[in-house]
Amino acid sequence: MSYASTVPIDGELPAPYPEDLYRFDQPGRVAESVDQLTEADFAQFDELGYLAVRQLLTPDEVAGVLAAMAAVLVRPGEAMIEYEAWAADRVEAASGDERMDLIRKFMWFVQEDDRLTALAKNDRILSIVRRLCGSEDITMMQDMALLKPPGGGREKPWHQDNAFFALEPGTPIVGVWLALDPATPENGCMHVMPGTHREGPVVHFRRRDWQLCDEDVDRGRDTMIPLPPGGALFFHGLLQHGTPANRTDQRRRAVQLHYIPVGTPQIPDQRRLDIFGSEGKDVTC
Repeated sequence: MSYASTVPIDGELPAPYPEDLYRFDQPGRVAESVDQLTEADFAQFDELGYLAVRQLLTPDEVAGVLAAMAAVLVRPGEAMIEYEAWAADRVEAASGDERMDLIRKFMWFVQEDDRLTALAKNDRILSIVRRLCGSEDITMMQDMALLKPPGGGREKPWHQDNAFFALEPGTPIVGVWLALDPATPENGCMHVMPGTHREGPVVHFRRRDWQLCDEDVDRGRDTMIPLPPGGALFFHGLLQHGTPANRTDQRRRAVQLHYIPVGTPQIPDQRRLDIFGSEGKDVTC
């Protein structure tokens, strides 16, 4: 078979963005481990929209997740894999591990390997998510990895995750972002705008991605969350966040899981677009 018929490719090349769109002098608060979380940490989530810990997964668990992802990349089953356009002539000859350096987006992989299923059901993750969702009965609604290959991992512009989900704004959506490599300021660690989850939906525009307008970003609030492998960031579905490009020679792999209370109703997709915007609505960006 030809390569084009077997490997999905993102035909977009990474677009440039303003160099001052992200700041690198304002780190956020990070707790040491899930075992040391306090009432103040959970209160921070309510106030700021995020809670971060340096240690959630053990080194063996991180290694298992990476091995499982590499295995799925060889036999994807129902997983969705989107490779970077510049990787078009390299994918077929690459091993599963090597393919992680060629990926733009990787989704729906949890059900393809028992180790990934176990990650989504990890008791340490779920106990925190239950607390943040305010519900004992929760379900995972999405699994995804936006990987940043060395030297070619593109930016994920500022956005709100709720803008991508057909769920009423303010629904208790908790994202869990798990670092599998050192996530540093240089290679594209997470950046957040503390407190923006309390300010409601913001209109998104189709530019480099579906995103907030660069001119609307309050750069003075930008707070970076560097994490070691096994660290985690829990964040609210309306928290404004983004990640700059990886221009280093280091990998920056991470997995993101989203949870909601069981029984959360969906809204019509048109209502989602009416709230968060679409091309033709208030296009001033």
